[in-house]
Amino acid sequence: MSTPEYPETPDQDVPVLRDPVLVAAFEGWNDAGDAASGAVEHLELIWDAEPFAELDSEEYYDYQVNRPQVRLVDGVTREIDWPTTRLSLCSPPGSDRDVVLLHGIEPSMRWRSFCDAIIELVDEFEVHTVVLLGALLADTPHTRPVPVTGTAYSSEAAERFKLQTSRYEGPTGITGVLQDAFVRAGIPAVSFWAAIPHYVSNPPNPKATVALLRRVEDVLDLEVPLGELPLLAEEWEQTVTDMIEDDEEIAEYVRTLEERGDAEAEEDISEVIAKIDGDALAAEFERYLRRRGPGGFNR
Repeated sequence: MSTPEYPETPDQDVPVLRDPVLVAAFEGWNDAGDAASGAVEHLELIWDAEPFAELDSEEYYDYQVNRPQVRLVDGVTREIDWPTTRLSLCSPPGSDRDVVLLHGIEPSMRWRSFCDAIIELVDEFEVHTVVLLGALLADTPHTRPVPVTGTAYSSEAAERFKLQTSRYEGPTGITGVLQDAFVRAGIPAVSFWAAIPHYVSNPPNPKATVALLRRVEDVLDLEVPLGELPLLAEEWEQTVTDMIEDDEEIAEYVRTLEERGDAEAEEDISEVIAKIDGDALAAEFERYLRRRGPGGFNR
């Protein structure tokens, strides 16, 4: 099994973390439109994440599939970046917990050993909750809110995070395998999957990235600054709309998806209204305002 590599520090190798939560995403099959990896990259940026560990890529990657990248340093020196899985640490402002961000590429081989290595790290850092992000292609229109499905470690967690359970059966990626490994190891893990319109699958997809970050907010119970992402999401949607207007066949297909989705949404809303708990709704609204702190709705 791969041994985690830590950067050299004067006093200690393994950082001491405060009530940590792990948020993870993998590029590749699990990352349609780069929505999931884009969410973790956004968190790395806004919270000034500092890398502190990575897995030895030699054991898990086929370098003919995921080739190392050469880049110039200072315009003279050449440096090679190897495909790997890196962990970084951040402390969101106003939060009493640390967040560990895991950003990697889906490994080419030895998935079980790979999962064991990740679980070893999670145990070492005493992470108490794991959030796995993914994105998949689906029959969903780009003009509607991004559907987010997922799985949780218990029925109570599914209810708490308002998870629309995925009914998918078939091939899975490292995200699904790793979540199963976490749960089997007794580590609470929840996954969120954003649905990406299959007719516009090219990255990036900022609208889906925003949808996943909203779910991260729910788990961390604090505001995730979105920066320019909402504006980019609006521009992305308008760009796609303009493109499909030139193709009547695709435009008709999108209208069909919209009508089907709207009909299903109306049925779901009727069921939700019948089950509304006023006290629970008020408590959820208070949590929402608390996450945003002074200023309420101001962004």
